[in-house]
Amino acid sequence: MVEVTFAQLHGWLIAFLWPFCRITGLMLTSPLWGHSSVPRQVKLGLAMALTVVMAPVIPPMPDVPLVSWAGLGILVEQLLVGAAMGLVMRVTLVVVQATGEFIGLKMGLAFATFFDPASGTNMMVLSRILYMITLMMFLAFNGHLAVLEILAWSFRILPVGLGQYDPAAFEMLARYGGIIFSSGMLLALPLVAALLVVSLSLGILNRSAPQLTIFSIGFPAQLTMGVALLMVLMTDLDRFLERLFAQGLDTLRGFLETLAAVPGG
Repeated sequence: MVEVTFAQLHGWLIAFLWPFCRITGLMLTSPLWGHSSVPRQVKLGLAMALTVVMAPVIPPMPDVPLVSWAGLGILVEQLLVGAAMGLVMRVTLVVVQATGEFIGLKMGLAFATFFDPASGTNMMVLSRILYMITLMMFLAFNGHLAVLEILAWSFRILPVGLGQYDPAAFEMLARYGGIIFSSGMLLALPLVAALLVVSLSLGILNRSAPQLTIFSIGFPAQLTMGVALLMVLMTDLDRFLERLFAQGLDTLRGFLETLAAVPGG
């Protein structure tokens, strides 16, 4: 008869629960696994499977009772670390959503919105299309595998129960949010500049020939020009996304390295 002592059961629980919390935090906030279309049962099942797979390479857990204030602190700590990792990748992919918003406003597609269950807000159709293309490109570039590799590496550089974290990492995460506007506008700038020239030309045409209605000419012209320029933009979108994904993964590694640094050390 096989007997299991309380100490053995407690060791198994902490070896599974605390890494599971970090992985779950990543699953809930990441743009791919945390999507609203993925059922919660699938997210939890995937997190459990990843925990079992990564358990052999995870450093030993701290000798802290699971049912204690210290154990609760470690649990919350791992959730925050995983959520911050997922937030880095979400910010990276939201860049393309911002690009769609900028282009859509200039093309006159601000009215073409619908409710997005993933974000809980109304989103332009163009932003939704570009975001789905970005997700597919993220899978094509094996970005999901790179994130899982960094997740496994995080348990070595940032072991469970470290207890000392550098707050500068969260400042770095907040500053990284500026990429939504800088890179988003950088991608949308060629289309926005070209459509601005069209708007200026239509304004001059309206002043020289007032009998021409700007609404009957301007909207079709901007929409046609915008669609044509989007076709040109798609030919170079893969290179932009490759650099964007590389920057996001480098930022994720830098965030973990900064978080693991001892303050004042």
